[in-house]
Amino acid sequence: MRSHLLNDTTAESYRRSVTEGVERVAAKLATTRGPFTGVTPAELAPVIDAVDLDRPLGDASAALDELEEVYLRDAVYFHHPRYLGHLNCPVVIPAVLGEAVLSAVNSSLDTWDQSAGGTLIERKLIDWTTGRIGLGPLADGVFTSGGTQSNLQALLFAREEAGTEDLSKLRVFSSECSHFSVQKSAKLLGLGRDAVVSIPVDKSKRMQSVVLAAELEACRAEGLVPMAIVATAGTTDFGSIDPLPEIAALAEEYGAWMHVDAAYGCGLLASLKRRHLLDGIERADSVTVDYHKSFFQPVSSSAVLVRDRATLRHATYHADYLNPARTVAEQIPNQVDKSLQTTRRFDALKLWMTLRVMGADGVGELFDEVCDLASAGYDLLAADARYDVVVDPQLSTLVYRYVPEAVTSPAEIDRANLYARKALFASGEAVVAGTKVDGRQYLKFTLLNPETTVADIAAVLDLIAGHAEQYLGENLVHA
Repeated sequence: MRSHLLNDTTAESYRRSVTEGVERVAAKLATTRGPFTGVTPAELAPVIDAVDLDRPLGDASAALDELEEVYLRDAVYFHHPRYLGHLNCPVVIPAVLGEAVLSAVNSSLDTWDQSAGGTLIERKLIDWTTGRIGLGPLADGVFTSGGTQSNLQALLFAREEAGTEDLSKLRVFSSECSHFSVQKSAKLLGLGRDAVVSIPVDKSKRMQSVVLAAELEACRAEGLVPMAIVATAGTTDFGSIDPLPEIAALAEEYGAWMHVDAAYGCGLLASLKRRHLLDGIERADSVTVDYHKSFFQPVSSSAVLVRDRATLRHATYHADYLNPARTVAEQIPNQVDKSLQTTRRFDALKLWMTLRVMGADGVGELFDEVCDLASAGYDLLAADARYDVVVDPQLSTLVYRYVPEAVTSPAEIDRANLYARKALFASGEAVVAGTKVDGRQYLKFTLLNPETTVADIAAVLDLIAGHAEQYLGENLVHA
């Protein structure tokens, strides 16, 4: 079995196996005609259940043949221009190259003696990102597994900086369109059921700062502690960006920690046309970025950034076998001192390779393209009598609803939209997402593929209308 270990004696075997795997994936990418096959759980589960994991195939080629049947054939391919579903991006080749390198070398980014140059590369990228944000000379941060972890860590810092041991008094303010990880983080941090105060949004789905000010004043009057305000720069459903300068001013006035969840909107940091949409982010105490959304990186690649590196101490614990306290005085750069994770992949290498090959402007051009596409898609939807579109997008998300010409009940329209989404997914021709707006069922395009065209959007809208009309027609017949 030593023949399967990657080392100096198996380098040629490694090259052959990985090359064959790359060739298979490349062939799949070149021949994929849709984002999905439409396979159902009931169809695929028996195929996977039939695999006997206690009887290895013993050969990489045979395992790749099997992988075709259990995964590659039916995977959802985000690179396809009619994948318009969730916040999943096609990935850039330099980042995939970085993924191949980091997986083989397998550095662990917790301590210097396990990563060496990897530690310094990650720190350089953190400095680059905080510089783009404008957080100042004391800024720092660390890579994370994703936006949920980044938000959790930021709110941990906010809780500790609030300076009260009575957690029942702490309040977190976020918009009604903020990510669910805000509520999840509050629970994990031991805050009360009423700790998260939801602030209503305006017609553009941005937090209403006037209401926020009133809630902060009420919090103060009740003797409660405004622990944090979470502003969102790119909501999951609408891509809306909260009024960051106004929120920053309120955070300063009421002594609240300002966190900006820019998991989606962080691509604006590289934008050549839209960077101004993030004005005010430089006043934040912490920021979440997801490079694996709008920087076109493979999952996972995220980071949490802070204005004052001293606040990272709230995540610091020392273990004699790993990062003894003496290493701080010795100026040994151990990233575990900043992280909620211990063992951690060298995910920063993917972004490093991307910037060294493409440059930030190259990434920004791609993100600007999908934002431009969303604007064109909005115009298309607004002019189409079959659809109701919710907001003119700031980023690259469109939320809309099929509305039949014949008057019918809102509940029946809900069911028609839900049916259309499911039928489209089952057909494999396209993938769209869904959400609810004011309790009603809507559909969603999340546009992160520069290869998607307005013609693709128009074609998918026709498919959705066809499925919805079929559903309504069948129901009318049955009635």
